[in-house]
Amino acid sequence: MAFQKPSHTFTKIHLKALHTNNFKILFALSFTVFINTLSFAQDIPKKGKSIERSTETVTINADSIIAPELSEKSQDTTLTDSVKPKKELLEHTVKYHATDYTRFNKTEHKLYLHNEASIDYGDMNIKAGTIVIDYTKNTVHAKGITDTINGYTQKPVFTQGSNVVEPDSIIFNTKTKKALIYNSQTEQGEGTVIAKVTKKQNDSVYFLKEAKYTTAEDLDDPEYYFRLRKAKIVPGKKIVTGFTNLYIYDVPTPVALPFGFFPQSEKQTSGIIIPSFGEQNNRGYFLQNGGYYFAISDYVDLAVLGDYYTNGSYGMRLESTYAKRYKFRGNVGFRYENLITSERGFPDYARNTIYNIRWSHSQDSKASPNSRFSASVNLGSSKYYRNSINQINSGSFLNNTLSSSVSYSKTFLGEPSVNFSLTATHSQNTNTETINMTLPTFQGSVGRIYPFVPKTGSKKGIFQNINLQYSVRGENRITTTDEFFFKSEMFDDARAGFQHSIPLSTNFKLFKYFSVSASTNYNEVWTFKTEKETYNAAEGETETETLNGFDAFRTYNFSTSLGTTLYGIFPFEKDGKDRKIKAIRHVMRPSVSYNINPAFDKYYESAEVVNADGLTQGELDAIYETVNLEYSRFQNGIFGSPNKTFSSSMGISVSNNLEAKVRDRDSTAKEPKKVVLLNNLNFSTSYNFAGDSLQWSPVRMSGGTQLFNNKMSVNFGATLDPYALDNNNRKIDKFNIDNGGSLFRLTSANLTTSWSISSKNGKARDKSNDRGIQENVRSGGRDDDMFGVSEDFANQQFSEEGEESDESENGLYSYSIPWSLRIAYAVNYSNSRRENQISSHSLMFSGDVKLSDKWSIGYSSGYDLKNAGFTYTQLRFERDLKSWRMNFSWVPFSDRTSWNFFIGIKSSMLKDLKYEKRRQPDIQL
Repeated sequence: MAFQKPSHTFTKIHLKALHTNNFKILFALSFTVFINTLSFAQDIPKKGKSIERSTETVTINADSIIAPELSEKSQDTTLTDSVKPKKELLEHTVKYHATDYTRFNKTEHKLYLHNEASIDYGDMNIKAGTIVIDYTKNTVHAKGITDTINGYTQKPVFTQGSNVVEPDSIIFNTKTKKALIYNSQTEQGEGTVIAKVTKKQNDSVYFLKEAKYTTAEDLDDPEYYFRLRKAKIVPGKKIVTGFTNLYIYDVPTPVALPFGFFPQSEKQTSGIIIPSFGEQNNRGYFLQNGGYYFAISDYVDLAVLGDYYTNGSYGMRLESTYAKRYKFRGNVGFRYENLITSERGFPDYARNTIYNIRWSHSQDSKASPNSRFSASVNLGSSKYYRNSINQINSGSFLNNTLSSSVSYSKTFLGEPSVNFSLTATHSQNTNTETINMTLPTFQGSVGRIYPFVPKTGSKKGIFQNINLQYSVRGENRITTTDEFFFKSEMFDDARAGFQHSIPLSTNFKLFKYFSVSASTNYNEVWTFKTEKETYNAAEGETETETLNGFDAFRTYNFSTSLGTTLYGIFPFEKDGKDRKIKAIRHVMRPSVSYNINPAFDKYYESAEVVNADGLTQGELDAIYETVNLEYSRFQNGIFGSPNKTFSSSMGISVSNNLEAKVRDRDSTAKEPKKVVLLNNLNFSTSYNFAGDSLQWSPVRMSGGTQLFNNKMSVNFGATLDPYALDNNNRKIDKFNIDNGGSLFRLTSANLTTSWSISSKNGKARDKSNDRGIQENVRSGGRDDDMFGVSEDFANQQFSEEGEESDESENGLYSYSIPWSLRIAYAVNYSNSRRENQISSHSLMFSGDVKLSDKWSIGYSSGYDLKNAGFTYTQLRFERDLKSWRMNFSWVPFSDRTSWNFFIGIKSSMLKDLKYEKRRQPDIQL
């Protein structure tokens, strides 16, 4: 870029005289007559006497013929000039502006712009208080304005492309595109470079002298920075420095490097993950969570992490996340640990290998509306979370179950529609180490069919509402333990089968206010394994033999129900009185049902008595009377066995809902406020007409409600038995009230509540996106912090975006302390055999307290009211150090007593600059 003085532009006009050449015109006319005389017309000549060729030689001198001269137009050298035209002086349009004045000095050949001056040229823009353009040196000098009131203001802002530089002053050469920048501040990635002198070599290279690199927000007084004595910057790619060391509040630290490399790529890149170090009492010193990150593509990545302990223990983790917009997203992980306790040769020496596999996959609803694939896998060693010594699993060691599900479903549209799904499930009890799996489960169904519905109009009446469906379910069920998991033995006791169901139902109105429904269901079960029982009289025990082969049984039943809805309003208002409670609304839904289940005793038979030699018929009859030898060959099938006894029962249920209308505290409200008193209050029981005794079943009661503006939820339930117990605590066919007791006998009860509260000036912290909570959920734990959270501080952000500060505009902290509290209470009562005891009674709580704008405390604990002891307790302390963060986690008691201290930089690019100290629990395998 160069600037040209406007007065140096001229327009040159070239004048040339015009004349004629008479000799050349005369020669051209003579030559034309000569050619016409000796030429023939373009037709075929008649045949005649041939003309003999002349042998006379004519000699013509080359210089005797003068070639005709080309016209002046054809001689224009600009049409064939091989020299390219000179490049224009200015490639782009120059736009400049200033608020006070724009002045051009012809003597100095300088253009002066003052106050809010700006220049736009191509992709370059300069804004400053004063700009001076020197046309002789092709330079632009930009600087701020100094006055006695505001000081130095309107500092230059130099923008070229995506690079923005904010210096005190700048000198830019428009011809060489080089620049000298003084006291500049340039954003590079997540950080800022503050340099005294910067030399701009070209658009992609900068050289710096005596610079600072920091991610602090306060650039005038950064709390930390790296001093760069000499550095080279390639914007958007890298910063390469010579000797550099860390300064904290201008105090040098021994953290230094002979040279430094700071990547500045805007895309994710591969790199080393620095491990955490520490010491554990029975395994020595360790390095944890170190490895390498592979940025495979924009859609998938991979982190390979490892742990190593000086006693020989080690661990490995593979974590990968993948996503494709509008298609799917998910993550997969594999964890393995080889743990050694003590030393080889000692009696307490132990070696244990544990592993865990996790996979989560979700499909975008827009990807395929008629099919869906999803996965949630969490399987492995039952003792993995309990014995793992990696800090990332600290919030999951209380998990009692591991579960997995992988499913694919598809719908074929039509009339009727057809649906099918394939699902593989896994359920693992970490206490008993029992594993139940279905590999796979197949489900298919045909949409509801109305054979009697008219082609036009709505469905009305008992016949038009008749509908039927078809569904099939097939399972391959496996039950195994940790010992045989992923081994061939796990398939030895696998059971497979299919269940076909065809329900036929209808519904209609009766007497306008009653709803009636009736249905019958046909069931057919296919199985590939049955059983045969024999009674060994010599051993006095029953022996079971498994038979392979196809077999089936068929059942059917009938049911009908009658229900209605009753509404009642109880007003409390009286004339002339404005009461707080206006009215209470009661909604009651009673229902009566009748069910018939026939007896299919044809599928039952008596076991054969073996080793009966020497036994008389009377002795055999005595065996049949004293030992129940009747069995069904389908009794251990995956879909159960057919009903043996005839059942004709009536079910009774009542559901209730209570709401109140109260006076709104808002005086401008026109309508009363609706308050829910009881979400539901349900009672249910049944009476078996075909039973010979104990015909009434216990009354089941359940209910729930929300209190304190839906901040507290309460759920309760109870079982009431009408029959009495004998002296041996066995139920007898006699009502409890007839036995000298009450109408019902309370056999069990339960109550659970959860309450989330916070201070008026604070909000309950939403932890749904917290990485520790997500880790708990993926591991099969709770979706809150009641049992603690992961302690992997190095891989999570300290503060959430958008978090509001409690600091006021004048810099003073709010006098009230924001806090939040989450409480969960549960109690269970048992009295089925007069034990009259509280089977479990616990209180769990967690919360956060923000002591100041920078200090916060988190806690998770509980108290076992039955056993009088605290449950797993975790205390968390966090300190916001502006660009740094500090965390301290402490488990004060239990066999997992431990603590973890961490301090590091928030920036994801510099997160490996950290210090971490731990005391891990001494876990015995």
